[in-house]
Amino acid sequence: MATIKDIADLAKVSITTVSRVLNYDESLNVSPETRKRVFEAAEELAYVVTPKKKAKSKWKIGLYYSYSLEEELVDTYYLSIRVALEKKLKRKGIEIYRIGKDDTKKSLSKIDGIICLGTFKRADIDKIKDFETPCVFVDSNPDENFFDSVVIDFNSATKNALTYLTELGHKKIGFIGGVETDMYGNRFKDLRQDVFEKFLEDKNIFNEEFVKIGGYNPKDGYLILKEMLGKDNKPTALFVANDTIAVGCYKAAYELGVKIPDELSIVGFNDVSSAQYMVPPLTTVKLYTEIMGETAVDLLLENITSRREVFKKVTIHTKLIIRGSAANIN
Repeated sequence: MATIKDIADLAKVSITTVSRVLNYDESLNVSPETRKRVFEAAEELAYVVTPKKKAKSKWKIGLYYSYSLEEELVDTYYLSIRVALEKKLKRKGIEIYRIGKDDTKKSLSKIDGIICLGTFKRADIDKIKDFETPCVFVDSNPDENFFDSVVIDFNSATKNALTYLTELGHKKIGFIGGVETDMYGNRFKDLRQDVFEKFLEDKNIFNEEFVKIGGYNPKDGYLILKEMLGKDNKPTALFVANDTIAVGCYKAAYELGVKIPDELSIVGFNDVSSAQYMVPPLTTVKLYTEIMGETAVDLLLENITSRREVFKKVTIHTKLIIRGSAANIN
């Protein structure tokens, strides 16, 4: 397991800077580029592969991202997939081209294939179709009849987390999540919220007051949990849509004197590199983002060489990593 010192050495910053970046310290005054280096270093050290001799390749692959740098640094889910994608392509000696919203079919004439990461609106999907280039979507599946895709099984991942909490005896379970937003401001409801509500309704323990929607960031986690814990009727457990929200929840609980997990259990989502360093270490759903990235590259290269007419959808399963942030209710 990589240490904070390992991350600091790779990112060429101090140990203190690494600790504060991974804990989303808002008082830290560093550039987005420095934060980016720290998160990328943490991801690279969390996923170690055996070095292989770089193969020469004639291919050129375009990478199309639906999110901004700022969004990537707040919720490092996409960052970890991007790192895996780029590492796989570089190991194969494939040239990478970053596609922008102004690119056209003509400007991409020398591109052999495209990997699209994120959630895209219909106009962008139609534009990508017009490129007439082999393409794979990662984390979304806009058209099964036209594209390959690699997606997470959010349904079973959410159910596994909630099953764990209910088996610990919790009946008052809250959810803190957000709304998916693409680079053009289009909003999409979080799939985990739908599964959460249906799961608890089936067990007759759903309470609408315990569902709060904000942003996928520590600040909203902090503010929302402070509000929830300030009421007479409060949850005994939380399922949060990502680990960065959990960081804010930890801070709110600490300031209010609420002990995790003795008085409040928390289960996160993503298993970001910093989750294991939280106090107590965060129980969370691990997403195999490195496998998502590698699978997307493999699917695309296979499609480029075979030009098959049938499209594939690969679903990557998850694993609940049990650490120290959830406990049996008294």
